[in-house]
Parts: sequence; structure tokens; C-alpha cells
Amino acid sequence: MTNLVEVQYAQTGKSSHTNKLGMREMQAMVYAQRNRQHLLVKAPPASGKSRAMMFVAIDKLVNQGVKKVIVAVPQQNIGRSFKDTPLKKFGFFEDWRVAPYWNLCLNAGSEYSKKSVVREFIDHPTATKLVCTHVTLLNSLNGIDARKLDNVFFGIDEFHHGSADEDNRLGTLIRRLLNETSAHILAMTGSYFRGDAVPVMRPEDEARFQPTINYNYYQQLNGYKWLKSLGIGYSFFQGNYLTAIPDVLDTTKKTLIHIPHPNSKTGAFMNKHDQVAEILRYIGAVVDRDYNHYLYKVKTPDGRILTVGNLVEDKKEQRDALQSYLQRMNSRDSLDILIALGTAKEGFDWEWCEHCITIGIRASLTEVVQIIGRCTRDCEGKTHAQFTNLIPCPDAVQDDVAMAVNDFLKAISASLLMEQVMAPKWNFKTKPDEDKPEKSGISNEDEHVIEVKGLPTLNDKTKAIVESDLDTLVATTLSDKNIREAIIGEGMAEMITEVYIPKIIRDTYPDLTEEEVDAVAQHTILTIATQGEQVTVDDTGNKFIKIANKFVNLNDLDINLIAGINPFQRAYEVVSKSLTPETLRTIQYVIEDKRSEHLTDEEAILLFTKYLPKWREENPGKDKPEITDGDPTARRIAMAIEHLRNLKRRKLAQ
Repeated sequence: MTNLVEVQYAQTGKSSHTNKLGMREMQAMVYAQRNRQHLLVKAPPASGKSRAMMFVAIDKLVNQGVKKVIVAVPQQNIGRSFKDTPLKKFGFFEDWRVAPYWNLCLNAGSEYSKKSVVREFIDHPTATKLVCTHVTLLNSLNGIDARKLDNVFFGIDEFHHGSADEDNRLGTLIRRLLNETSAHILAMTGSYFRGDAVPVMRPEDEARFQPTINYNYYQQLNGYKWLKSLGIGYSFFQGNYLTAIPDVLDTTKKTLIHIPHPNSKTGAFMNKHDQVAEILRYIGAVVDRDYNHYLYKVKTPDGRILTVGNLVEDKKEQRDALQSYLQRMNSRDSLDILIALGTAKEGFDWEWCEHCITIGIRASLTEVVQIIGRCTRDCEGKTHAQFTNLIPCPDAVQDDVAMAVNDFLKAISASLLMEQVMAPKWNFKTKPDEDKPEKSGISNEDEHVIEVKGLPTLNDKTKAIVESDLDTLVATTLSDKNIREAIIGEGMAEMITEVYIPKIIRDTYPDLTEEEVDAVAQHTILTIATQGEQVTVDDTGNKFIKIANKFVNLNDLDINLIAGINPFQRAYEVVSKSLTPETLRTIQYVIEDKRSEHLTDEEAILLFTKYLPKWREENPGKDKPEITDGDPTARRIAMAIEHLRNLKRRKLAQ
């Protein structure tokens, strides 16, 4: 397994230090904005969003005249984050308390009964706090008189589950609350982007939440006390992924394993229960079962006894018993390994988790970010967090090689995204002319400010986008199909920087003028081109930043220089280090084949029999051209050779 991203942190303790009210850095940022009616908080997993919501909700009830608080989470197990919490002993003026009857994430009633409880809560004269799932909230408020929702505070956790799509029920509810009621809304998410191309909110709705409150991965992790490094790695397997488990599973680490969906290519070879049984066999021998909590006691080959949880079970009573155990566990020894399928992702709190193993490519970058967040909580005794993705190795023999390559490119995008949000974020400003006064609003004292010649000046509208939404914009850009396929393209930099990125910005912010689109695009390009790079100083005192494997003097940094490179080429170079030449050739072939007109058998035969001999005459000593050749005809010949090789394999297989 090779890490594509390995980040070291300063362990300043700043993000986990609490102020006189008992608030960590991010929570204090949110609380400072508590009087606003609509709040949107973008902060990574494990940053303390749940408690931040408690602080604001209590203040809304006590000091702002709000009559009720409803907190909604995507899954019932995430409700653990909103259990009764002592706050007064740390300096706040009131504890967070929710009567068990009103905490619908703690009981196992039917959705019909929970709907009745929510409606009872809304009409109750003295009840003030309720916790439920998104589904329960949506079912309960469907058809209810909007006037009953006036002056109610809604805390929406994992807000990215909503979208601007007409068919998205959560998005529809948010629009209804905004336009038909006087409700207060606090929307929180660790990843304000989705796996599809649909925005989380429509621009006119998002404008109601501006300015957003942003707290990135770098601020959080660099300010931890115990955790000092994070690795994001990928390991390839061929055939059955279970054969690769011994290579990536370290049973001495607290590990969360997400097996693939049974309907996916990776998980279709065996039913999910047999997959769990095989993973248990790799861990060791099952020597006991805790039937009260549905835990396995597994003895490893070296004699250790591990506690292993299985969330893949079909029986509801077993899952509920284990979920209850997971919500109550309060020590490092409570659990060693947890095996899951569709649960234990966003909002799941297991602070001792050190390693997340995810098998198969996930549907979206959002899911990747959420899973990584399961192991990035700070706690004593944990110095390193690791995310490992087991990926099916692209193989020219496979019929679904194109799908495998597409998955691989998603992995590149995910690694780049995480590298961006977990590294120092550069702030770019226009380099002033020598005879003009500086007008930038960014302080010269900011150590992460870089001046760039020719960079368009930001107005209030574009400055708000760059300051609050740039990480989201980068994520959207990295997940764009056209850009992913242009990663290894020859001469594709102009297409990426002048066509693809501006189009994404126009679609995301339709009210921007062309000049404003260009300004945001230039900042996006700069961010992608310089992500994860550090400034170095030479003996003369000059400062240099590494861009596209070249050191550029900051005094000479020009936007035209940045726009002239393929900002994604570095991604391909980073990942290439861990791949065999054969795998790279396969990937290059498939991408080239998708980008150009598909070869017919007749064309391939003609290229092989007539044009290949001619190419060999012009290139003495070489057997065949490569798919990366600068000559289009040579690339076409290379594609023909690969086409005929695959045709022969298929016929032999038949």
C-alpha cells in the first residue's frame, strides 16, 4: 500500500483548546454568529459541529425568543452526538438536555409512531427540544400548516443530503422553511458538495445563508493535541479483494472496514455474510460470541483476543443491540475492529479509530471525505490516522476495464481534494503596480498570501465566493468528468482552464458576469495548481513555490504562467509512482479510446498491417509506438495494436 497523501501536523492544540465558555475554536466561530437567522457551517468530521449546534440552539431558546428546537440527523445512530451533554461545568450557562420521549433516535418505534410524536411536540405547550432523523422530520412535516413552524429553530446535520433538485425532499423542506416561515435554520456539513452534479442549494437560497462559516481540515488537524499525521493510500487487487485483506489489515490498529455493496462489481462474487466470515477468518479464530451485543471475540495467530463488531447483519434486533453498544462505549478497549456496509460513515463517533479500510470505489467524493473523518478524531494514544482504499486493478482482460479506469480517476480526484483541504490554503491577491497603492483587503501579515501578476481584482460578490466556497468549487471541479478525462491529455491545459472550469463556475453561480466568472476561475486554477505545495527560501532570500515540478520565484508569479500548465498533470505523476507500466498503459489506452473515435476491427487491421510497418521504417530499433506518442497517427497505431490484442483475448476466451 502506497500513500498518495501523507500530511504531518504541528500539534498546536489550538483546535481542541476551549475558551471560557467551553468552546473549541470552530464552535466559538459559530457561536459568534448565533444571532443570525440562517447559518451555514462547513467544517470537517470530528471538528465539534454537534456541540456547536447545541450552543446556538440553547442561546436561541433562552436569549432570542425561539420557541422550539428540532435537530435532524441522517441516521438514527448519529443521534448519539446529541445525547444529554454537560456544558455548564465547562463554562456555558446551560446544559444540553433532551427528554428521552423527545429523542426519537434513542427508541426503536416505527416511523408512523415517530411522526405522531413530532406533531405532538410541535403542538406541546412546554416541550422545547426534539432530536430525530431526516426521514422522520420529512414525514412529519409533510402537509403540516407552515404557521406552526414559525419561530422554530431547525438544526440540520449533514446538510449535503439536501439538494436543489425538485425531487429532493430535504431540499424542498429547506426552501419551504425559507420562503413560507420565520423559522431559524442552522445547516451543518463536513462536505458541502455532492457526488452528482446537483448543487446542495439554489443560488438564491444560498444567498440567505451568506456569509458561510468555514473551518477547514488544516485548521482542525494542525490544531490537534495528539494526532500528528494522516495518510491516504490506495492498494490495488486483482480478482477477489479478500486476498488483499492480509496486506492492508493491521490488527493492532483500531480499524473500521467498509465492505463493498453486494450489487457492485467488487462485492458481487460472494454474499455479504460470507464476506464478513472470510474477513473474520483472516483476523483469527472466533472463540466466543457476546449475544447481548452481537460481538465476536476473535483470537489472533499471536494470541491476542480482539473484540469485533458486525454491522452487516440483516436482523434488526442484532443491529440495534450492536448500535446501542457502539453508542455507549466509553473506552479504548471496548472495540478493536468494526465491519460495516452502508452504516458507520457520516456522524459515527469512534474516537479511537485509527484506520479506515474502504473496499471498492465509493459513489462520491462526499462519501470518501466522510469515511476519512471516522479516523481523524483526536484522542490520547493516537498519533497517526490512516485511510486505505482497496481498488480493483485495471486489467485489459476485464470487460469492464473502462469502469475500472473511471473509478481510478475518481480516486485521483479524491486524493487531490483531501490534499487541498488538509494543507495550508494560499490566499491570492493581485500584485499592485509599483505606481499604484495596494487595494487588497488581505493583510500583508498573512503568511499564506501570494501576490500574482495579472490576477483580476475581486469585487464583493466574487470575494465572498473565493473566501467561503473555494474548497467546494475545487471539489466540484475535481469530480467533473471532462476534467478527469483530460488529466493526461496532451495540450489540454487550455481546454481545462478556458472552457471546463469557467463552465462549472457559470453553472454554479449563474448570476455572475463573464468578468466575475473569469476572476473566480483564475483563483480556482491557482488553488489547484499550487495545492499542497510549500514556499521555500534560497540563500539570497528569494521565495519559490513549486508548480508543475518547477520552482517559480514568487516575485515573478504571473497568472498567464499558471493558466498555461495542466494543473492536473501533477495528480497523474503522483499516482504513477505506485503503478506498474502495464497498468499505466491500460489506463492510457482506455482514456485515449474514450476521447477519440472508437476503432473498428477493419481500421485496426489496416493500421496494423499497413501503417505499423511504415512506422517501424521511420523509427528504426523500435517495435511499436506508445499510446503517449506525440504523433496522432502513432497513437492510433498503438490503439490498433491494443484493440487487436483484446479482440484475440475475447475470441480465445470464447
